[in-house]
Amino acid sequence: MNRRQLLQGSAVLPALVLFPGTEAVAAVPFGASTVRELARSLASKSFEAPDEKLPAKLNDLNYDQYRSIRFRPERALWRAEKLPFEAQFFHRGFFYKNKVSLFEVVDGQANEIRYRKEDFSFGNDVPAFTADDLGFAGFRIHAPINKPDYYDEVCVFLGASYFRAVAKGETYGLSARGLSIDTGEAKGEEFPTFKAFWLERPAANATSLVIHALLDSKSCAASYRFTLRPGETTVFDVEMSLYPRVDLEHAGLAPMTSMFFFGPNDRDEVDDFRPSVHDSDGLAIFNGKGESLWRPLSNPRDLQISTFQDLNPRGFGLMQREKRFAAYEDIESRFEARPSLWVEPIGDWGEGGVVLIEIPTREEIHDNIAGFWRPKVPLKAKSENNFTYRLHWGPDAPKPHSLARFVRTGIGARGEGSKLFVLDLVGDNLKGVDPNSIKGVVTAEKSEITNIVTQPNPDTGGWRLSFQCAVKKDTPVELRALLVRDDKPLSEVWVYRWAP
Repeated sequence: MNRRQLLQGSAVLPALVLFPGTEAVAAVPFGASTVRELARSLASKSFEAPDEKLPAKLNDLNYDQYRSIRFRPERALWRAEKLPFEAQFFHRGFFYKNKVSLFEVVDGQANEIRYRKEDFSFGNDVPAFTADDLGFAGFRIHAPINKPDYYDEVCVFLGASYFRAVAKGETYGLSARGLSIDTGEAKGEEFPTFKAFWLERPAANATSLVIHALLDSKSCAASYRFTLRPGETTVFDVEMSLYPRVDLEHAGLAPMTSMFFFGPNDRDEVDDFRPSVHDSDGLAIFNGKGESLWRPLSNPRDLQISTFQDLNPRGFGLMQREKRFAAYEDIESRFEARPSLWVEPIGDWGEGGVVLIEIPTREEIHDNIAGFWRPKVPLKAKSENNFTYRLHWGPDAPKPHSLARFVRTGIGARGEGSKLFVLDLVGDNLKGVDPNSIKGVVTAEKSEITNIVTQPNPDTGGWRLSFQCAVKKDTPVELRALLVRDDKPLSEVWVYRWAP
């Protein structure tokens, strides 16, 4: 595409994207920089709230009514062409009132995908309504990930800037987001939204799918290019360009949200037949110093915010390490099949920190866990900020080292004012090691550690590290533990905040 074509197309696309309801036109040129230019242009203007206008009868749909509105699979984008990917669309209503513009890109030309009521089936309880061009709430991508002749749902973009994905053999769990702003701040969180997407038609033999997205918010605009590769691990290559309208002091990059209700480390006041209930059980970090950290999640009594300062992080993510059905005993939810999500920064991200937010919850329906990278220096208004990273959705993180890993954290009372911590580890480097050469190193701030014991665990083929910690009723305790051999690390570093 040459400059003249780009300029011609740029005169039409902003009208379609920035002013929903504009009359549809023929295909317009679309290039690699189109969405980036749209984001830059959008950030130079005052923010306008998303279009939430809906027929009155769709405004008050309940959960079951909305769930009964289904896109007809036989009308999926690219099904007739028998391409390796298909797209299906979500109807607006219930929580999902914002209108999202969708486009198909073919041979450098963008065509708007128009809403057609006949593409959906409606449940008997959905009230009749009249509408010509409602637009969409989002979309989902299908591909033959488990069987070569069946198109499974691989990812979904729906609501604000949220999206989820699965790998082979998995079910949906935690979510990623395009961007978070002021998460955990007292003044309240700002929720950016994806307002438009461009889906590039895949080739007949394609193994990847390219999706472009335009994000908007009161404080900034941004463009995204996602390259999706489904498989044993489903990978998203993400190219992001961020244009702040104001200084962003609390921006969250590569954010993710998950749920932790209870587990063996946190079962206070839980009356449930299941041993554990969570979409993720820990935060893993591979920091710029080459150190691997494991922070088990908890459901605290009060809001907890932890920041792990770093320079040029190599990776971080909310993980679901526990993969045994017996750890959950939930036939319907299948928590053991929920994916982990690992963020791999591409290039240097500079100074900042991985932020973990744990919010108290009394129900498993709430996503009470958030994690993201926060730059140390605020992102300045009217600046351009480019970030590239890779999202790995799958059973585990790409393993960056051969150190043993913590797979279970158990906590229980041990007398008055003392807690017993029992940590299980697995790893090939623990096999055949002389038990007398392994030592557990445990430290704590403002607390006494006693009875440190290390021993093989014949059930897991790994090792167990246990210790007692004196705790006070109203003082959080920061703990750190690892296994060493001849003063050299045998394991990653376990870090934990015991918050009564």
